[in-house]
This record gives sequence, structure tokens and C-alpha cells, in this order.
Amino acid sequence: MGMEETPKTPWEEAFAGSLAADALAMPVHWYYDREALRRDYGTLDRFLAPRNPHPDSILWRSHYEAPDAKTDILREQARYWGQRGIHYHQFLAAGENTLNFRLAAELFAFIRERGEYDPEAWLERYIARMLEPGWHRDTYLEECHRSFFARYAAGKPPSKCGIRDEHIGGLAGVPALVAALAGRPLEELRETARTHVGLTHDHDGVLRAADVLVRLLWAIAAEGLGPRDAIRREAGDWISGNKAESWSRLPDTEVVGKRFSPACYIAESMPASLYLVWKYNDDFAVGISANAMVGGDNCHRGAVVGSLLGAACGVPEPLRPAAVPQSDPD
Repeated sequence: MGMEETPKTPWEEAFAGSLAADALAMPVHWYYDREALRRDYGTLDRFLAPRNPHPDSILWRSHYEAPDAKTDILREQARYWGQRGIHYHQFLAAGENTLNFRLAAELFAFIRERGEYDPEAWLERYIARMLEPGWHRDTYLEECHRSFFARYAAGKPPSKCGIRDEHIGGLAGVPALVAALAGRPLEELRETARTHVGLTHDHDGVLRAADVLVRLLWAIAAEGLGPRDAIRREAGDWISGNKAESWSRLPDTEVVGKRFSPACYIAESMPASLYLVWKYNDDFAVGISANAMVGGDNCHRGAVVGSLLGAACGVPEPLRPAAVPQSDPD
């Protein structure tokens, strides 16, 4: 008999769940035509590689130009901007994570190496990794990263380079952060999450959502509450338990599509994520598949859906993505 694996904690499962939800949704990230999503990929219940063309890609309307050669975070990928049908993650393999979750894995490793979270040291690591040739292979980088490096190139200190970004992508690092700091008091986790998220997403709604996510993870991972009880106690200002229960009888595309936008703005994407957690509270695999299948910013909703369901249910081995390789710090 081989050696048994060490049981994983709910905190570790929350982090793994966020990575899994992102990787599963990656090939259909920012699909808004759900018929096209099903036509191109079928049901997302396993990791798949992305492929071109992406019918809803907006890269053809966009242009990227680095502020200068020393702050170019896209390099050879910039030539794809302005072209039609280009998939945002065209060079990723099945099961790989998109940039914000790759940064989350880097954050987890960074905290474990140091034994603490230091925002200024993290910004140094963030800048180094983003400027490291080949470190990421995403063709699209969100506004928060482009604006950060535009300000950095203009001479602003890193702590002043963040913007008031209101997108749910700002939550991608929260499960990694709390997993790396598991065992610390709740109030410390809440304050650290607010500090970290504010470095790139200094927006009241995103900061409030980050705080709620920390409290929900605490309720599930530290106190043993089920997802529905945790949502009722901690997230009633985002979604009513009674409404979530009644909506659970509807098709997901009716709720995330008509009642809530599937897009990235936090005011809609946070309650949409919590609805999916409520409905699929006892089934991780079905929950993250449902999140992928409603399209829109499904990768970043995965920070909420994947982490809360991971903490509550665990992550099954077929959906546990390979750990993102971490290079030694400079």
C-alpha cells in the first residue's frame, strides 16, 4: 500500500477550488453567446484547451502600446490586439490558470516563503513577475494591470499605481491569501485582504465584496457552516436567501443573464456568484461547471464559486489543476 496523502484543510481546498473553477472556465471566458459556448465546447465538466476563433472577443476593438520598453507587460502578445476572433487565453493548455489566478498562486507561494504578508514586498514581486519574459502567456491583460504599469512607467510609487477598478477580478487572490495565512485571526485576515485588493482594485464595491468573501470562507472553513447558512449570515446585503432559494428553481441562464448580468462588474457579478454557490452548495463539480456554462466573466466569478464550494465540499482529483510552477524569488 502506498503512502496516504495528508488530508487537505478547508482553507487549502478553498484555494484549490478557486484555481479549478478558473481553469475549467478558461476556454469559455467572456463568452456571452451561450449557444456558441455550447456549440464550441459542449458541457464544461473537464479541463479543455481554448481555441480560435472566439466569437465574442473584443480584442479587435482594442489596442495595446507599452508605455516604454521597460514596462512592457505584453511584449510579443501585443500584435494580436486589433485582430478579430482572437481568444483571450489562446496559448494556455487545458487546466492552466489565467493571469489573475497565476498571480494568486504566486501570492500563496510568496506568503508561505516569508511567513507573512508584506504589501510593498508583494508589489516588488508582482512587478518582477509581470515583466519577466514568458512568465505569463495570456494575450489579454485586464485594465487594472495595464493602468498599473502605465502609472509605474510615469514614475509613481508602486503603492500609488492601483486604480478604482470595479471588476470581480480583484477577488482572484483572496482565497490564496487566506489559505496562506490560515490560523490567523479573522480580523487580521479581513484587514490584510482589504490591503491586498486595494493595491489594484481600490473600489468600495470590490473591497466590500473581498471582505464578505473572507467572512464567508471563515464561516465555512473555520466554523463549519454550510454555504447557505454562511450566505444567510454574512452576505444578506448581496443576495437574499429567500430569493436565492426561489431562483434555484429557474435555469441558471435565467438568473445569470437576466436578473444578474454575467459581466465583470462587481455589483452584478458578486450576487451572481453567490446565487451559484447557494444552488450548488453540496456539489463542487456541478457548481463550477454551471458557473462556466453561464459565460461572461466566469473565470473571475470562480474566485467566489470555486473557493466557497471547495471549502465546503472539497475538490475532486479530476478537477484539481496541476500546481502552477513557482520559480525562486529574485
